Amino acid sequence: MMVYATPEKVLISREEIAEKVAETAAKLADEYRGKKPLVVCVLNGAAIFFADLIRGMDIPLEVSSVAATSYGDSTESSGEVRITKDIDVDIKGRHVLLVEDIIDSGRTMKALTERLKQYRPASLAVCAFADKPSRRVNDFKADYVCFEVPDRFVVGYGLDCAGLYRNLPDLRIIGDTQ
Repeated sequence: MMVYATPEKVLISREEIAEKVAETAAKLADEYRGKKPLVVCVLNGAAIFFADLIRGMDIPLEVSSVAATSYGDSTESSGEVRITKDIDVDIKGRHVLLVEDIIDSGRTMKALTERLKQYRPASLAVCAFADKPSRRVNDFKADYVCFEVPDRFVVGYGLDCAGLYRNLPDLRIIGDTQ
């Protein structure tokens, strides 16, 4: 496992994050008003974003979680997606909002959305904290995105490197000497 010194270069500040998450939560609340959505957190990375997002949605909603990985302890996707925790509630006929930390290659989100569609929700949308479209290997596109980020490895606000740095309050670039 490679461990870097604490990343110092801030890409997106905690203030910018708070503002954008509040804006996204308000938009989602408007979109889902009267639908009592099931908001699903993709563990572990989206947990911090998820908590802030749902607290900003002033509508009745339910929560659940799933877990999937294609990284393990590496900074590069293995290309193989493992669903390590499947949805544990019936989503048939429900409006489901899947909340993800970052979309990189698109493999994980494509696999998760294909899996959830098998359970026949009324609707399925994806909200991502960050999107890195330059790394996409498929045609996956999130319905809602807070930030588009450059092709750099980022940590903080739930995003990690080998399990570390999720607790940083902002988004930082790791391994950057520039």
